[in-house]
Amino acid sequence: MIQFEHRPGLLDLGWGHPRPGLLPVEEWATATAAAAREFGWRQLTYGYPTGPAPLLEWLSARLGTEAGQLFVTGGASHGMALVASLLAGPDDVILVDSPTYHLAFRILADTGARLVRAPADADGVDPDALAGMLAALRAPGKLLYLVPTFANPTGRSLPLDRRRALVALAQRSGLTLLEDDNYRELSYDGEAPPSLWDLSGGEGVVRVGTFSKTVAPGLRLGWVNAAPTLIARLTELGYVESGGGVNHAVATTMSCFGASGAYDRHVAAVRAEYREQRDALVAAVRPHLPVAAPAGGWFLWVTLPPGLGATRLLAAAERHGTSFVPGPRFYLDGPGGEDRIRLSFSHLAASDLTEAATRLGAALPTAWG
Repeated sequence: MIQFEHRPGLLDLGWGHPRPGLLPVEEWATATAAAAREFGWRQLTYGYPTGPAPLLEWLSARLGTEAGQLFVTGGASHGMALVASLLAGPDDVILVDSPTYHLAFRILADTGARLVRAPADADGVDPDALAGMLAALRAPGKLLYLVPTFANPTGRSLPLDRRRALVALAQRSGLTLLEDDNYRELSYDGEAPPSLWDLSGGEGVVRVGTFSKTVAPGLRLGWVNAAPTLIARLTELGYVESGGGVNHAVATTMSCFGASGAYDRHVAAVRAEYREQRDALVAAVRPHLPVAAPAGGWFLWVTLPPGLGATRLLAAAERHGTSFVPGPRFYLDGPGGEDRIRLSFSHLAASDLTEAATRLGAALPTAWG
């Protein structure tokens, strides 16, 4: 019934899922009833192509953008797939950050475009090296996919000077930055940096967002933030013309959830919980491996000792009752990441995170050889 696969006896640090106890079951039921009363039959008929006005108005005020620059989607992955399908095809190149969200590779590859690693270092994509790469590409580089804020898997955020340089490069070269902004509201140590979209003034950047991380992934609800010309192209897609707005009933319920203040209360509550979970995992890992606490998001990106590989450690960890995602999965074809592991602190309670880290520590001496 659900995507998560429980393996008995295993405290799994691999899943980038919300902790089940943090999902707002009762609050969502209240919003569902309120939406049914407020919208009546209009909630259960075909929706407006870009999404229902009450949600677009609430979302535009929250994001500081215009309602005409928004299109409601079935989540961030859906938004990525739609944008990529419109902006790239078999004769094009899509550039991707390294490391980056590994499940995006398949979404982008479905366009038929060739995926290429963008030049990057410990701070993220290097704008100067990227400019050189764009000049040398035989096929046009149409998109650059990146998660610049509290990234998956690294937890890092792209420095402000690089954000500005990437936006300027996109605007003068015709490259579109596809900004995956899923983790923005999960900031634990001050404000999140400005989005690429905000820095761009809406030119050269398309932002995708979701309620999966802040409210619940089962809603399958997100948005695309783009120039009105691209929003118009999204509304002209055949399935939108045929079916109306995407996920209309859930979108109207979200408008009530947001307007009532329940969204703000819930995000504040889960932010505090995830901060506690982050701190618990960091404290438990540090006696065994060097690790920095990310300022936001859901993940620790941990460096292994010289000579110890992620693949070998994974087998040992699972024998000791824990698991993780090895670093190589976050790199497009080719080398990278064997000296890194991604640990998620989102899915388990603090006590379980501490025990999982203890098991990982016990596995380390057995993973050599």
